[in-house]
Amino acid sequence: MKEIWQGWAAPAAGAKLQRQSIVMDALGDEQVQIRVESCGVCHSDLSMIDNEWGMSQYPLIAGHEVIGTVEAMGPLAKGLKVGDRVGLGWFAGSCLTCQPCWSGRHQLCQSAEQTIVGRHGGFADRVRAHWSWAIPLPDSLDARKAGPLFCGGITVFAPILDGGVKPTDRVGVIGIGGLGHLALQFLHKWGCHVTAFTSSASKADEALALGAHQVIDSRDGAAMKQAAGTFDFILSTVNVPLEWNDYLNLLGPDGTLHFVGAVLEPIPVPAFSLIGGRKKVTGSPLGSPATVRKMLDFAGRHGISAQTEDFAMSDINAALDHLRAGKARYRVVLHQ
Repeated sequence: MKEIWQGWAAPAAGAKLQRQSIVMDALGDEQVQIRVESCGVCHSDLSMIDNEWGMSQYPLIAGHEVIGTVEAMGPLAKGLKVGDRVGLGWFAGSCLTCQPCWSGRHQLCQSAEQTIVGRHGGFADRVRAHWSWAIPLPDSLDARKAGPLFCGGITVFAPILDGGVKPTDRVGVIGIGGLGHLALQFLHKWGCHVTAFTSSASKADEALALGAHQVIDSRDGAAMKQAAGTFDFILSTVNVPLEWNDYLNLLGPDGTLHFVGAVLEPIPVPAFSLIGGRKKVTGSPLGSPATVRKMLDFAGRHGISAQTEDFAMSDINAALDHLRAGKARYRVVLHQ
């Protein structure tokens, strides 16, 4: 039996979103249907709306930081019940049979279903996902602010856990925005000495309040030179090209420069910048369902949440313009 949903769709690359009816087929056997309460707005939504990555299909309904309640379940769905409040991020399914899935790395599944790639996302009144990716929201978290944890939050938390970052490490975060402001909080509560790198002087005090122990102006060559060789791990959250060799020089022996920001341009890395100090350049997508659950537990235990600005779902175009203009502090959330 088909259903009619309502969503906000981009009819073409870069176009304003329009209210649109969506005709949906029957719910899959292992799927759950979520009535959307709120949805965060991620820069990846803009990238998909604008087709920056060359894989968008129109009309496109974006949105992948969903909080909502389960309103229907397929006959083979497990672990949830109708009425549960859940969150849904970038991934909406994985095969569960490949080696990455069997080893608990579902986010590396080559057949993973992405919430807004070739399907309808959370800028709508409903969204669907495989039951394993609809993660129950702990009572310790504020549902109105929790959506960004399911993309921005897990994107920066997963490399901390999976990359073996230690509480004794000296770490840096490049870019204090939607991802970076969460990374500062997680790393501070993880026990690390945390440095924020930003070219925006107006964000220095905010970075310190979020958990940074110090702030370095990335345009200050003397300050960058003074910090050379002192970092164990640097997390880049930006999506623009920088002088990456400057950051490699900041790493100590066995240090890692890790990318979670989707920089479209190739990243030039001179071999000798790596060889002498046995340094590494790495990257990662989000995290597995198990890692998402660990992140939510950690966030609830330590009072970590996104700093959000609220818009009505009907004001979605104004919200997108606000994000495009770089005015968001630090995550926009749409509410039904």
